[in-house]
Amino acid sequence: MMPQEPEQNEGPVLRFDGLTTGFDEAPVLKNVSFEVGKGQTGIIFGAAGSGKSVLLKTAIGLVKAWSGKVQLFDQDITGLSEEQLFDVRSKVGIAFQESALFDSLTIEQNVAYPLLNQKAVKWEPKDVRPRVKEALEFVELGQTLKKFPSELSGGMRRRAAIARAVVTKPPLLLYDSPTAGLDPITAHTIISLIIKERDVDSTSALVVTHRYQDANLIANFRYNPDNGQLVGAPEETGPSTKFMVMREGSLIFHGSQQDIEASTDEYVQKFVKRPD
Repeated sequence: MMPQEPEQNEGPVLRFDGLTTGFDEAPVLKNVSFEVGKGQTGIIFGAAGSGKSVLLKTAIGLVKAWSGKVQLFDQDITGLSEEQLFDVRSKVGIAFQESALFDSLTIEQNVAYPLLNQKAVKWEPKDVRPRVKEALEFVELGQTLKKFPSELSGGMRRRAAIARAVVTKPPLLLYDSPTAGLDPITAHTIISLIIKERDVDSTSALVVTHRYQDANLIANFRYNPDNGQLVGAPEETGPSTKFMVMREGSLIFHGSQQDIEASTDEYVQKFVKRPD
């Protein structure tokens, strides 16, 4: 029997409350507070070293909070042990920078990894391959099961990483610079898949990016299941998208696309690309 999909609640999927953390004695995140609701997407901008990737790692307990709280699905994970975090992490899909696939495993084995190695997921072995094929077909890589990562292009590896992130159908997805280093056409494909996943499965997401084009697509387009294309749609007709800007570990902006484009802060404006 296939497992039931993870339960979702009506409260925030993810919440940071006064989060401060770092390494050794050097703070990386300073008093960060915001939340992500069901079906909502948070876009995170910031210069290199501003704490964006550390924020994603703190969201699942890979980096421990010094002070403040991190809540996942209404559960305070701040003081949980590594073993206690296993179950809650099974509800989160992660697409790391540079895809982070296992070089020695086939694409099928890479995508199957969460199904076979997360104890809380508990998939029957006979159900794993059909689900892996479904996830790969979702990202249009259905013919790559037996290939190794080295046989795929950079864009295809990113798509395989998204398939691995969504294979357990988690209610929350974390994307760390999913389009970094990709050409514009491939980057558009990756963002289209992120939108498709959000709209098909009503997932919540945090997306770290340097590309304002990515954020604009996520905020203003929806996936049309009838033709498989993206269609323009006003923000109020679909899931909300929040824009955030990190600077030296602090969250200095949090608001709508209209708000960020109206901001007069010089640092915030570095990440905004207005139409010509």
